[in-house]
Amino acid sequence: MKREVDVVVLGLGTAGEDLALQLLDSGLEVAGVESQLLGGECPYWACIPSKAMVRSSNLVQEARRMNGVAGTSDVTPDWGLVAGRVREQITGDWDDSFAVARFEGKGGIFARGWGRLTGPKTVSVDDDSFTGRKGIVVATGSKPFIPPVPGLADVNYWTTHEAIAADPLPDSLIILGGGAVACELGQVFARFGCDVTIIEGTDRLLSHEEPEASEVIEAVFAAEGIAVVTGEHAASVSQGADGIEVRTEGGHSITASRLLVATGRTVDLSSLGLEEIGLDGSSRFIEVDDRMRAADGVWAIGDITGKMMLTHVGVYQSSIVVEDLLGKEPKTPDFEAMPRVTFSDPEVASVGLTEAMARERGIDVGTALKQVPATFRGWLHTVGNEGVVKLIVDRSRDVLVGATVVGPTAGEVLGLLTLAVHEGTSLERLRNMIYAFPTFHGGIGEALGAFGRGTGRIVDPDYDENAYLG
Repeated sequence: MKREVDVVVLGLGTAGEDLALQLLDSGLEVAGVESQLLGGECPYWACIPSKAMVRSSNLVQEARRMNGVAGTSDVTPDWGLVAGRVREQITGDWDDSFAVARFEGKGGIFARGWGRLTGPKTVSVDDDSFTGRKGIVVATGSKPFIPPVPGLADVNYWTTHEAIAADPLPDSLIILGGGAVACELGQVFARFGCDVTIIEGTDRLLSHEEPEASEVIEAVFAAEGIAVVTGEHAASVSQGADGIEVRTEGGHSITASRLLVATGRTVDLSSLGLEEIGLDGSSRFIEVDDRMRAADGVWAIGDITGKMMLTHVGVYQSSIVVEDLLGKEPKTPDFEAMPRVTFSDPEVASVGLTEAMARERGIDVGTALKQVPATFRGWLHTVGNEGVVKLIVDRSRDVLVGATVVGPTAGEVLGLLTLAVHEGTSLERLRNMIYAFPTFHGGIGEALGAFGRGTGRIVDPDYDENAYLG
């Protein structure tokens, strides 16, 4: 079958689906091609089910925290309830028929299979081909990065797919990688009785975040019995009688019944046929301009553009492409105020530049640091109040260029800071705001009150910044 439509969307993950539905609502004829589940990783294997698990684990921990504060508790976690909710309510047993019906109900033409470019504005799937009068949008996403560790390919390791679908939980788990996925799922599993060890090759967990954030998370994990090995890469993996053994470069030998590989994601462009439109299929990412255009009649969005592998980045890019395809003047993309959240407990929420990034850019950096337990709301919270507020300031312009909040509901507190970084709000204006009392977001105002005493790094003088590590 050969079919001509207005737009062909190659890859219907979250970003591609969002774009395709917007175009259909605008009256365009759209063909969508997807080899996996329509909607992609986020609703079935990543953001959505994992946050449902996080919610369950946080309830377990909150119940435990009442001891000595609000009474006594005897908590009996039941992973079967969590797994059942993920399977039945969150993912629909990993069935995308509803999403396909919605897409086709709006007039979309859906093709299941691996698509590749076979000519200008043309995508082929098996024996079918679709040509876009306006063009094609490539949104094929990413896949788990599997490091070349000797022996790893010979064991039955997990990726997030197997971890999200786990039922029952293993009695022990090794996680390779110390990023957001490792921290979220590792803490969830540990709170439901799994013996968890995280192995991270860099010198700290969440190495892309501020060091203060890593310190908080590592201290919390130690208190919860999660073993963390940092500064050592896995040297070998093998299957033994007692389970999967990981040996590290530093000489550690760790054995567990399961191994989760959470070492990030990678993009593979080699099988998309990009050479047919003059692009390099061996590149790491697809280069795009401010309108997400990669070539004549070709746009690219999501993980394959290399901006940041976050769902909200792909959806943001899709809105730019929609405006361009509809002949509107698209907004100029701004990736400076990029928000990101790790949904550990406490949450780690960041926007813009870290202190190290700001210094690398030659910015005249000032920082304000406030421990969450030393804020009014943090002190009132009593337990589960670990965290820190760190603000990165460009002194020459007196504006906020980055911020990190670690603590309860940090992802929600981040909203104010994201707007401030996005708009280049002056510190004077932020200081003159009225912050509701007592709130976690009020800790921002408390941190700002500490700033400007004549030194580059301000720490609340009445609080031991290392106290929470004890």
